[in-house]
Amino acid sequence: MKKPVVTFKDADIYQQENLILEDVNLELYPGEFVYMIGKTGSGKSTLLRTLYGDLPLVKGDGEIAGFDLVSLKKRDVPFLRRKLGIIFQDFQLLTDRSISDNLKFVLHATNWKNKDLINRRVEEVLNQVGLISKSDKMPYELSGGEQQRIAIARSLLNDPKIILADEPTGNLDPDTALEILTLLYEIKKSGSIVFMATHNYKLIELFKGRIFKLEDGKCAEVS
Repeated sequence: MKKPVVTFKDADIYQQENLILEDVNLELYPGEFVYMIGKTGSGKSTLLRTLYGDLPLVKGDGEIAGFDLVSLKKRDVPFLRRKLGIIFQDFQLLTDRSISDNLKFVLHATNWKNKDLINRRVEEVLNQVGLISKSDKMPYELSGGEQQRIAIARSLLNDPKIILADEPTGNLDPDTALEILTLLYEIKKSGSIVFMATHNYKLIELFKGRIFKLEDGKCAEVS
């Protein structure tokens, strides 16, 4: 039987002193596509930030990719993030360097040393998102959809067990959003979990997955 990559058990999710979500229980398994829905301010980003070690888990149990979130030390966060892919709504590309150098920066930061292996891995992920021809472009020379594809390529660099996507289509037009979801749905077939916060209910109808709804301080599975 598959082992869960993400587990929360009776977890309370805080932002500073504020209790955002209470008694969160969930398990996510390899190859799943999972949506997190809820109104603005319901705690979607806070839950994701707890998973990637940006906020501490102070009550209950939590584990992601083999890391215990309760005992997680600051020095361990970079090692945790090597096992994750993180995609933001606003792309967060480095504007002062090319697409290729954006990706190389991440590999250097996660302790890749061999220049040939770095170049090969950058080429592989750019091929995966269909943008190998843009490797020498600057971020501002790309459309919003292309920048988000690069953000997805960046999230794939270290073969993540789980991709955490925070409103990845929020700044995109409907056609481009559809392209991005198609790409993410393809990625989950490789065994990675895609755990995505979204407001876009049309996409949920097109791309089936488990759904967790955040409402009134609770996180409940609705399908």
